[in-house]
Amino acid sequence: MTHTQQGRGGFAGGMGLSVLKAAAACLMGLASMHALADDDAGSLRQKYGDLRTELRNNAFNRPLYMESAQGDGSLQGDVYAVLDHPFSKVSQSMKEPARWCDIMMLPFSTKSCRAGQGANASRLEVRIGRKADQPVEQAYKLNFDYRNVAASSDYFDSRLNAPSGPLGTRDYRINMTAIPIDGNRTFMHLSYAYGYGSAGQFAMQAYLATVGAKKVGFSSTGRDANGQPQYVNGVRGAIERNAMRYYLAIDAYLEALDAPPAQQVDKRIQAWINGVERYPRQLHEMEPGAYVAMKRQEYQQQTAALQ
Repeated sequence: MTHTQQGRGGFAGGMGLSVLKAAAACLMGLASMHALADDDAGSLRQKYGDLRTELRNNAFNRPLYMESAQGDGSLQGDVYAVLDHPFSKVSQSMKEPARWCDIMMLPFSTKSCRAGQGANASRLEVRIGRKADQPVEQAYKLNFDYRNVAASSDYFDSRLNAPSGPLGTRDYRINMTAIPIDGNRTFMHLSYAYGYGSAGQFAMQAYLATVGAKKVGFSSTGRDANGQPQYVNGVRGAIERNAMRYYLAIDAYLEALDAPPAQQVDKRIQAWINGVERYPRQLHEMEPGAYVAMKRQEYQQQTAALQ
């Protein structure tokens, strides 16, 4: 990727316009991920050492470091974070594609996710739509191929790839790698990216000129005359908001595994919205009660469809 813009660090340091805005909002809400460079256990451990200071001291109030980039027809976001969960729990619970559906269902705009088997790989069928209630059949469908690259005693690597998406977008990728660190904690790298053409760029511009006009990300670009932090906005702001949403989804999923199976869906829904509401300027989209009710309904509909 050629980087024309890049931000690093913590957040204080023939189609109608309405359809375009909805589609662009879907693009902004999609977990479409791609690594700047392939990790391995050694390079990830080196990165953890390099980021120790940033992970300890930041305005996220959690051990997390974020960076984003906009290239020529591409967007990229990366999150490095310490998970307060043992590596064995992370590796074993996330190596199956169905578990990724449990994670990807949590953000506002995911309407359904089904795991199955494709011709050459496991597959996830993900439907992305409006943040409010929407029939599943009206949502955009993306088919991700899933590969569990590594799940050893000291390294985890899983990857999802969708070659095409709505409005001429392409090369959607999700990469997650992880290693065990001190105690019962895990260091994770979550990387995401997608490419886009002129139609996708137009849709994103329509979104950012309307409902997304006042939205910001987490990276600070400086301070205003009153000494208050100014945050990255535009498409990079959207990428950073997604990075946080999916990090929170992974953490909520892992946290819920400690509950009895019958309570895990409700627990991860509640854990995710609690995490989102810690960053209201960036992530607030709807009232927590409305979100919980919507997600419960979507999970129930998905369970009924699978049966």
